[in-house]
Amino acid sequence: MWARIVLQMVEVMKKANASGDDLLYDLPSSADIFDSPLLLIQVTRLMCGGFIFGLRFNHVMTDATGFVQFMKAIGEIARGADIPSVQPVWKREYLNARSPPRVTCQHRAFDVLKDIQGMSLQDMGQWLECSYFFGQQELARLRNQVPPHLYKCSKFEILFACLWRCRTIALNINPDEEVRAAFPVNASRKFNPPVGFYGNTIASAVAQSSSGKLCQNPLSYALELIKKAKDEVTEEFMRSLADFLVQNGRPHMTMARTFYVTDLTRMGFRDVDYGWGKAVYGGTLWGARPSLFASSKNNKGEDGIVVTIRLPPTTIERFFIEIEKMVKVPKQTIISSL
Repeated sequence: MWARIVLQMVEVMKKANASGDDLLYDLPSSADIFDSPLLLIQVTRLMCGGFIFGLRFNHVMTDATGFVQFMKAIGEIARGADIPSVQPVWKREYLNARSPPRVTCQHRAFDVLKDIQGMSLQDMGQWLECSYFFGQQELARLRNQVPPHLYKCSKFEILFACLWRCRTIALNINPDEEVRAAFPVNASRKFNPPVGFYGNTIASAVAQSSSGKLCQNPLSYALELIKKAKDEVTEEFMRSLADFLVQNGRPHMTMARTFYVTDLTRMGFRDVDYGWGKAVYGGTLWGARPSLFASSKNNKGEDGIVVTIRLPPTTIERFFIEIEKMVKVPKQTIISSL
């Protein structure tokens, strides 16, 4: 039997006999980009005395960093402040396209690719959502496999490299097929947006490799590709991206052949305080994204990172076997049908 690692948020939802739909009403048309609410808020009081503060926002308006800033402002006012400590700055023109537009960088997130083996997001409806908890011990064992020149890699980078490799092995993709790893990069540190800026300063970085090379090489191979993709997001990349979107009619990102992960561990969702202290859990609801990293605790109270990922049912056991080969710990997972 696989040991169960259960998020505290999931336990709260079970005790409340609630699902994601119960915690945030799905207002008609709210899933659209245009003619939809900019913000939805629902507070659900629990019989234990706690509460769940559910929010949904239009991503065109802000990114996660800006939204956490907004949530902290609400918390400060709720605790008695007259004005938030960080004043909001709109300045939507800050990342306007140049005149004339100049696309100077390659934006792989919008490549037109043929899907393989039914791996696009549209085909994930029958996949199962699984989670794995990486504690300090597991993370340390992964880092021990990293060569000296990559010692400064982040937890996200090394964990993403591990999962990309294990997932590709589990899916048994043809060795000659190209596979991709994509993730949002907060580019605000690459240049100097105004303090308090709420707009989007994220771009999707993309690493790519043949399936065969990714599976046959050690962890450092995937790690270097991910670090290289992250380093490509510069101020010029962001300016070029704005120009690309204008020239190409704002196309959708390509998800074919792509393992896409969002990292919420450093966003600060759990640090928001509305007067009752910090949150037990802060982040998106399960199922909101294909794969997600979030800060959490295991059933022993140890801090770590819980990873949620969707996989075809027939590949789940192989996926966790591959992880265990790398971290060499007993299986720790929960599987739930979507």
